[in-house]
Order: sequence, then structure tokens, then C-alpha cells
Amino acid sequence: MKLYNTLKRTKEKFVPLTDGVVKMYVCGPTVYDYFHIGNARPFIVFDTLRRYLEYIGYRVEFIQNFTDIDDKMINRAHKEGISVKELADKYIEEYYKDARGLGIKRATHHPRATEHIKEIIELIKVLMDKGLAYELGGDVYYDATKFKDYGKLSHQTIEDLEMGARIEVNENKKHPMDFALWKAQKPGEPAWDSPWGKGRPGWHIECSAMAMKYLGDTIDIHGGGRDLIFPHHENEIAQSEGSTGKPFVRYWVHNGYVNINNQKMSKSLGNFFTVRDIGKEYDLEVVRLFMLSAHYRNPINFSEELLNQAKSALERLYNAKSNLLHLMERTAGKEVKPGEQAFVDALDKYREKFKEHMNDDFNTADALAVIFEMVREINSTVSVDSSRAAVDKAMAMLDELTSVLGLLTKDDNDLDDEIKKKIELREQARKEKNWELADSIRDELLAQGIVLQDTPHGVKVIKRS
Repeated sequence: MKLYNTLKRTKEKFVPLTDGVVKMYVCGPTVYDYFHIGNARPFIVFDTLRRYLEYIGYRVEFIQNFTDIDDKMINRAHKEGISVKELADKYIEEYYKDARGLGIKRATHHPRATEHIKEIIELIKVLMDKGLAYELGGDVYYDATKFKDYGKLSHQTIEDLEMGARIEVNENKKHPMDFALWKAQKPGEPAWDSPWGKGRPGWHIECSAMAMKYLGDTIDIHGGGRDLIFPHHENEIAQSEGSTGKPFVRYWVHNGYVNINNQKMSKSLGNFFTVRDIGKEYDLEVVRLFMLSAHYRNPINFSEELLNQAKSALERLYNAKSNLLHLMERTAGKEVKPGEQAFVDALDKYREKFKEHMNDDFNTADALAVIFEMVREINSTVSVDSSRAAVDKAMAMLDELTSVLGLLTKDDNDLDDEIKKKIELREQARKEKNWELADSIRDELLAQGIVLQDTPHGVKVIKRS
């Protein structure tokens, strides 16, 4: 497998530090509100990368943090009249709800910054002992000029970065690019004891401290959006490598931006959408398929038209699965019939093509195209006259490849008892030729996203996204 390494600006063969194990850290949300559609992209991208690495045999130690203390957290908590911890608890739970809708698996660990103050303070002390950090009135800053490789991730010199960069303003800092490791307490702010007085951690230091606590001094993959390359990931490198003298990350992987109707997402432009907003109109699995339909490093344009195309595409996949489930109940014969062997062999070739694209810098767009190509062949080949062996093989391959991408997670046969009773009632009405009642029940279920298709072999149930 090859991955594009932002640090080296090239695709490199992926070889983990420990054979069979991948240590992976991905920046998580600041939990002061519902996360937006731009946040959703890295969450989906790196969840899928994790799934693929597990699929090809690795054990993945996956860490995604929660930033639960910063200026936005403090301001929002004050506004709502609650503590910062209460705010964090609330929106971490809301994160899990939306993440579940997007098919995102729980990380191996989801550490919170406020639960790792001890590790953060110890890391800052190491940096100060090495002359890489200094105190100013209870604030502690990293001295960017003391780290000779500062700028190597963004491929700029410290002078280049200084020009036009969004940097913390403090006229007492030694250099404009110096950044806060510890912030002295201001009135009304949460604070923790430290050797420099009461205060709280800066943003960048938490990821270094938690990544190294759970994964060690050197990790295999660090992921996030392109917007984090500078200053966040650049500062993580300075902190981590400055403290250990070892390489911090072997493969830096960054996804492209999400634009809304070809414009940058912005509250001022009125095109700012949270995942919770989108979930009111679309099944969130549609959003997942949409995000995977472009190469992760390319920008992606989010629009209602494109989302509807993704919805239709997802329905095609679910229809294919539903057809196969329907046929599995009606076909017989454990052995592949004469003339079916070429089709069965072709299914294995789709797996190889799928892996070929995924191994080439995690190309989910082309891997998805392989799945749809396979579905077209399945739809045109498999019928009630097929052997059960051929149907089973088609079903297994569809499940195998889509599950790698976190798709087709809903079971068409997983219906609640009330819906099952309505389907049975409609079947009885049809037998009694009570067409008015049968049509009424069909329309009622359709409004709930349940499509009933009457076939010569019985009713087929399809859940629409």
C-alpha cells in the first residue's frame, strides 16, 4: 500500500514501525457545538482508512481526541450558563450520535484534554528543561526559533510562515511564531495548578501529550484536514520531536477541503451546515458515500444536487443487496451450475481491483466505481434461476467490499415489529382482494422509507435512505 506523505510530498510505500500493527492518531472535534460537514470529512476518511488497514490484516491502535478546553468552550459555556465540563459532556454525546449515523467506529481511545493535564504539564517541563520553552507572567511559550526543523511539514521557512500567518498576539513573546503551551488563568476560567501558577493548556500541546501517551514517541499515521497542517501539526512536530529527539510521525496524511456550492463554508455566507442539519433531510449514510466518492486529497464540493446523486447511488447498492437477499430465500442448489463459474471467478477479480485502487493512496473514488461495476454484473447475471452458491458468493462479495467502506450497514430484513405487522396485514388484504387497504398500507410504509415490491415470488422489502 502507498500513501501520500505530506512531509515528503510524495506517495510512499506504507510500512508500519511494528510488523502487523498500525499506530494512528487523528485530530478530533472541539466539543462546543454539533460538528459541521467540513469536520465530517476527516472523521469519515480516517475511519475508512482504519477499516481498510484492518481489512488487509493490521491491528490498528486508533486514537481520536476531544478538545474539551479552549476559548470557544469557555465562551459557549458562559453563554449557556453551564460549566465547561457540562458543555463538553453534552457535545461529546452529540458527537457520538452523529458519528454513529455516519458509520464511524469508536476509536481505541477517545482521550480528553482535561483528563491529561498531568501528562501535558510533564511535557511542558521537559521542553523548558531543554531550553525550548519559556515563561512570561504565568504563560508558557514554545520558542519556535530554537527548533531547527520548524516549518518542515508546511515546507516553509519560519520567515515565510510569519508573513500573513494567523498567530497569537503578545508583544512580550520573543518571536511572533512562538505559541502558547500553557495559558495563565483569567477571571471566570477553569484552571489547574502548575509550576507556573493556575492555568490551562494551549491547544497544540494536548495532541502531542496524548498521542505519545497512548502510541509512543513515534507513531505511524497522523491524520487531519489540510487546514491543520499549519499551525497545529507543525507545532505538534516541534513539541514532540523537541522533547524526545525522535521522529514524531512517519506518515502525515491530510484530506482536502469541503466547499459548499463551490464556495468556502462560512456562517457569514449562510452556507454553514452541521451534520445534524443534514441528518434532518438525508440518511447520514448518504453523506458517507458522498465523501468517499472523491479522492480524499482533492477538494470536494458539497451541494444538494450532488447529495441527491449520492442518495440515488446508495439506493442502487441497497437494491442490489435486497435483490440478493430475496433470491437467497428462493434459489436452491449448493453447487455452482454449468455456465456460472466465469461469473463466480469474476467476483474475486473485483476484490483484487478494489484492493488495487485502495492500495494506491487510498483511492476510495475508484474503489467505489469497482463496486458499482460489480453490482451491474450481479444485477444482469443473478436471477431466480441461479444456484444458491452463486447468489451466496455475490452476496458475500458485496458485503465484504461495502463493509470496508462502512456502507450497507442497515439490514433490509431488520424491521421493527410494527412494520412487520403492517406488511403481513397488507399481504392478507391482497389475498382478500381488499386493494384499497393494501394500497393504503403500501403508501403509509412508503412515507416511512419502506418500499414494497410485489414479485412473482412474494413481496420484497426495500429500505430507502
